Parts: sequence; C-alpha cells; structure tokens
Amino acid sequence: MKGAQKTLLLAALVGLSLFSCVPAKQYNLLKDNNTKCEEERSRFSRENDSLKIRVRELSSVRSVLEREKAALISDSTKRQIAFVALTQDYSKLQDRYNDLNLAHDALLKGTQSETKKLLAEIQKAQSLLMQREDSLRALEGQLNARSSKLSSAQTQMDSLLRNLNEKSATLIELQAMLAKKDSISNALRQKVKNALIGFDGKGLTITQKNGMVYVSMEDKLLFKSGSFEIDTRGADAIRGLAEVLAQNPDINIMVEGHTDDVPYQGRGELKDNWDLSVKRATTVVRLLTENKGINPTRITGAGRSQYLPMEAAKTPQARQKNRRTEIILTPNLDELMQIIEKN
Repeated sequence: MKGAQKTLLLAALVGLSLFSCVPAKQYNLLKDNNTKCEEERSRFSRENDSLKIRVRELSSVRSVLEREKAALISDSTKRQIAFVALTQDYSKLQDRYNDLNLAHDALLKGTQSETKKLLAEIQKAQSLLMQREDSLRALEGQLNARSSKLSSAQTQMDSLLRNLNEKSATLIELQAMLAKKDSISNALRQKVKNALIGFDGKGLTITQKNGMVYVSMEDKLLFKSGSFEIDTRGADAIRGLAEVLAQNPDINIMVEGHTDDVPYQGRGELKDNWDLSVKRATTVVRLLTENKGINPTRITGAGRSQYLPMEAAKTPQARQKNRRTEIILTPNLDELMQIIEKN
C-alpha cells in the first residue's frame, strides 16, 4: 500500500513540474511591444491647424481613435498588473507545494490517516496551481488581442496623419496660388486704371471682384442709341485697354454686351436686344484684336441682352446703367485647376 502511494505521489510531482514554468518570455515580449506602441503614439500627436474643412473632419476621427487608444492602454496596464499578481500567487503556491512535499516526506513514517490528509492538501494545491496557469494563459491571450487592436488603431492613425499632411500641403499650395492670382488682379486693375485715367467718371468704371477685374463702359461712351458702331472716343478707350492686355498675355478676356429692357425695334440685320448685345460685343472684340499683341484665342465675345441688369428699376437712370459693355479680365487659372484636379 505504501509503495503504491509513493508511486502516486511521484507521478503527481512529475505532472506538477510540467505546469510550473511561467511564460516570462511572452510577458516580456508583450511589455516591449506595449512600450514601443507608447513611443510611436507620442510621435503622432501633432496637429495641423491650417486645415479647415476637411482637416476638421479628419482631426475629429483622429481624436476618437486617440481616446480609444488611451482606453486600450489603460486596460492593458490593468491586465498587466493582474498578470503580475497571478504570477506572484503562483510562486507562493509553488513554495507551499514544495513545503507540503517536504512535510509529506517527513510524515511518511506516520499514520495512514495523516498521509491521506497530506495527499488531499497536495492535490488541492496542485488543482489551484493548474487553475492559476489557466488564468495566466487566458490573460496572455487577452493581452495579445489588446496588443493587436492597439496596433490596428496605430495603423489607422498613421494613415489619417499621412492624409492630413497631404491635404495640408495641397491647401498651402492652393493658398499660394490664390494669393498669386489676387496679386495679379490687383496689379492688372491698377494698370487698366492708369491706361484709362482720362475716361474715369465719364461712363467708365473699373472694379475687382472674385479675383477678376471688371471694366464696365456705358453705351454713352461707346455707342449711339440702337447702334453697334463704336464712336471715336470709345475706340480710343478700347485701344488704350488693348495696350495693357497685350503686355499681359496670361490674362483671359471676356467681352459682354448688355442692353436695357426696352424692346429693340428691329431693322436691317438686327432683330432684337439679343442681336444688338452680340453685335456690340463683337465690335469691341474686333477692335481689341487689331492689336497684334493680343492672341484672339484669349478673347470670348458674348451677348447678354437685357437679362443681367445692374439695376432692376424701370427709371431712365437705371436703364442707362444697364446699357453697357463689360470687359471681364481673368488671370489664367490653368495651374490652379491642375492642383484642384490632382486632388
């Protein structure tokens, strides 16, 4: 009987030794990975204040991920603390188990009832050790899952940060191009004003809006009532403007003819206000292209009839303002459009 008990005890000791190795390598690897994640996280904390609409949306997503990441790290820390506690408990149980083995050896010479009691304590200790090992393995799996989720969140943050940087660079480039366009428009407005200084206040106005320069000439400066033949003084103004445009080849030119709302009494080749506005626009276009420094491909002529008035009133003063020819000057936006299409 004693020989059988001794054999059983030896088998229990061998089995216990198979479960007594703490997975320290796995734990250290997890700890190192977590430390690296912490170091990487701090590297992506910068924000680009220059982003406006799209940047705000991406920054909001990034903030949500930051909070989720902080929660993951906090949870990971708590589980690591639990892991350490379980490891210490496991070590204490191992010491207790060894003490019981020593006591068992000392009591082998004692009574059978004392031996059975000792074996029961040993089995109980062994069962607790196995439970602790199962808990350690489960916790290790959870830490691995948390580490994987943290890595995924970091990857998403990296992608968002790259996107933010790309949008920021594009925004800066667009702002530079818009500033350049505004600078060109300002300089062009001043040049046009200088060239037409003798006509200022005599039916000529020069304004700047949305990056474009508007040169508006009332009919009293260019045409007689109901006619599309330009008079001498109006032709001088157009030729002066042409000199400026010839020296600025990157400026596109739109010539628009406008009439009032009084129906045109058609005669000859003109039938209505549409025909009159178009003919007046093309008259100005032809006069501009007499200057060989202006490439005709830069110019667009259009008639707007009575449908784009400056004033809606039916007074003689309002109708006089509505009878006009507008020359709209626009800096070449090809480079700006390329930036927009690229993004």
